[in-house]
Amino acid sequence: MEIRDYTEYNEAEIVRLYDAVGWTAYTSDLPALREGFANSLLTLAAYDGDRLLGVLRAVGDGKTIVYIQDVLVFPTEQRKGVGTALLKEALRRYAAVRQIALTTDRTPQTLAFYRSLGFADYDSLGCCGFLRV
Repeated sequence: MEIRDYTEYNEAEIVRLYDAVGWTAYTSDLPALREGFANSLLTLAAYDGDRLLGVLRAVGDGKTIVYIQDVLVFPTEQRKGVGTALLKEALRRYAAVRQIALTTDRTPQTLAFYRSLGFADYDSLGCCGFLRV
């Protein structure tokens, strides 16, 4: 597996990945998804040769805040270290940034995964988050 910058947007493979993990709200508006990738602070991809395994997308200013927007791994490749490798590379690149945030589903698996990489949930920090819906 190789982690590299995702510099050339390939809509077919991105749609396949987002659909595979059930994130169809993104693929229902392809122009917005395309622009989201174009305007991201960082986009990393995990590959096995030329085969995409997963993607990480981050937004923010890269100095005071980085928000991990997406971490997606094809279901057949999950639990094989792909998401960990993507996140570790993003964390390495932004090691000097004080706030690295993300939002995810509250499941035992996701909580354990992000905690294993040094993330703390807002409650444990005496904080809360808000989302406009």
